[in-house]
Amino acid sequence: MAESLYDRYMKAAAASRAHGETCEGCLPDARCDTGQGLYKSFARLQDAYLAQQKKRRG
Repeated sequence: MAESLYDRYMKAAAASRAHGETCEGCLPDARCDTGQGLYKSFARLQDAYLAQQKKRRG
C-alpha cells in the first residue's frame, strides 16, 4: 500500500528537523542547499495536505 499524503508530509517534516539539528551550515533563518531542499519538500507536502483537508471539509 502506498504511503498517504499525511505520512509523506510527516516524514518530510521529520527529515527537515533532523537535518537542521545536525547540520552546522543551517541556521534558523538560513539553510544550506540540502536543508533548503528538505524544507521545500516539507512545505510542498504540507501545502498539498492542507489543501486536501480544506477540500474534504468543503
